[in-house]
Amino acid sequence: MQGDRDRPNSEAGLPNLAGADWLNSAGIQAVFDALERGGYSARAVGGVVRNALLGEPIHDVDIATTAEPDHVMRLVQAAGLKGIATGAAHGTITVISSHVPFEVTTLRRDVETFGRHATVAFTTEWEEDARRRDFTLNALYCDRKGQVYDPVGGYADLLARRVRFIGDPVARIREDYLRILRFFRFQATYGIGDCDGEGLAACIAERDGLTRLSGERVRSEILRLLVAVGVLPVVDVIVRSGIGEIVFGRKGDVASLSHVAEIERALERSPDAILRLAALACSTLDEANALADRLRLSNLERGQLEAAVLTDPALGPEANLARAKACRFRLSLDAFQRAYIMTWARSAAGAADEAWHVRFHELSTWKVPEVPFKGSDVVALGVPPGPNIGIILQQFQDWWIAADFPDDDAQLHHHLATVARPYIANA
Repeated sequence: MQGDRDRPNSEAGLPNLAGADWLNSAGIQAVFDALERGGYSARAVGGVVRNALLGEPIHDVDIATTAEPDHVMRLVQAAGLKGIATGAAHGTITVISSHVPFEVTTLRRDVETFGRHATVAFTTEWEEDARRRDFTLNALYCDRKGQVYDPVGGYADLLARRVRFIGDPVARIREDYLRILRFFRFQATYGIGDCDGEGLAACIAERDGLTRLSGERVRSEILRLLVAVGVLPVVDVIVRSGIGEIVFGRKGDVASLSHVAEIERALERSPDAILRLAALACSTLDEANALADRLRLSNLERGQLEAAVLTDPALGPEANLARAKACRFRLSLDAFQRAYIMTWARSAAGAADEAWHVRFHELSTWKVPEVPFKGSDVVALGVPPGPNIGIILQQFQDWWIAADFPDDDAQLHHHLATVARPYIANA
């Protein structure tokens, strides 16, 4: 039996999404058609409905249905759509319609929960399906006509920008300890004001459960949290509650994170999750590598994290420009900008400091010169092929950088010949 909150918008005063582009797309309507031809109900659910109601961008569209997975597969294939059994055992079929993937999941209820892997049974009751989800604002549904359904009071929480667990927060967390980090990420993304007290208390009480999670799952939530609009007050709660030490292996430097965020805004740069992670949780290469291992960062992310901790006062405006260019020469643009912003953030300079802004733009737009010579040029001077070639080129490059990258051809050739002379046979 459907509860009062499962009544459509026309009865319960909920808004209507009938005019939404995503809802009127040929792709989703074809999926609705296929399921309804079999006599089943289907509704969009979760993030797409939440974001549509908030006027936020729409990404993936998930669909919930009363049809069981084998029926979903049969019906969509009969309609000429492609079905992929990505998670059929747990009720999910990925349907490709108009080249767009839709995750279509059968309504479920938990029979037994033990962490991430719950035993579920299929149901036809929308409220049962809603009550096994994490937060009330993620348990909103919308049918093909735009009628919104709210089985657990999520719309009121959405309007209040309140992130609240469905039912008993401790029970929800014990079903999957990642929900602790999701609670903070959703608070940073959608919440206003303080965290829900009951939810926060449950997260703190159950925080040791975070040690059971894989680094990959923690990484995904943390990197998304760090770029959220409300990250700073939420991370402050994470650090003060002791959760930060469990996640990062250290307490966490909120002041450094705050300074990086201020500088990013001042430079009109998009939030950089890896740079912010470095500001919050590591200061040295050893710490960066330990954190990369802990969170199972990709090789690219590990390199970005390492670059961010390579702070160097020679990059800043108090150093002469030649020294700054020498530092910039050895770094890619991406690595330089991370190292520069972190150096700035850990200095006494404010985000509006004009000298730091000028030096940043000067070095970011500087056309990094190429080393004038290569190995064949050294061989042409009479140096036999072998390891001495690399030694000569390195000695020349060190001089060239220290001399502020001269480009006079005669001067360059003269110095290369001078460096090479001791290595030339019969010199």
